[in-house]
Amino acid sequence: MNLTRPLANASFQITLTAWVGSLWSIGYLVVPTLFYTLPDRMLAGEIAGHIFHVSGWAGLFLGGYLLCFLVIRQGRASVKTLSLWLTVLILLLTAVSLFGIQPLMADMKVSVQPLDIMASPLRERFAAWHGIASSLYLLQSFLALGLLLRASFGRPV
Repeated sequence: MNLTRPLANASFQITLTAWVGSLWSIGYLVVPTLFYTLPDRMLAGEIAGHIFHVSGWAGLFLGGYLLCFLVIRQGRASVKTLSLWLTVLILLLTAVSLFGIQPLMADMKVSVQPLDIMASPLRERFAAWHGIASSLYLLQSFLALGLLLRASFGRPV
């Protein structure tokens, strides 16, 4: 009995579930809990930034694996699948956040130290970028959920 295909399919499903689960649990459980429980919002923001940074790298790794899986499994036909394009779009959003928005926001925080960014002249600019980052994260979360649902209901991945 050849177990290669079922194991490969299981690795895809596990990786996809880990990716989507990390997006939803970090963005909508862990980080809000930090801001709710820690009395120092500046500290909560600092910790959240580190968590988003690490999860961004994990997302690039997990999404990269899924992208390779799809291309290897389907070859040229993969470019015609919604799953491939959802994966690419989620990876692009992850990269924009990780390499563009997060460093920009971190630089703003450093430039106003020792002030809290929300008590600084850059408050409005930081809030605007935070809103953009939050919107992109929400979009990323729903696209990832769509990819997971697509794979879960037996659609070709």
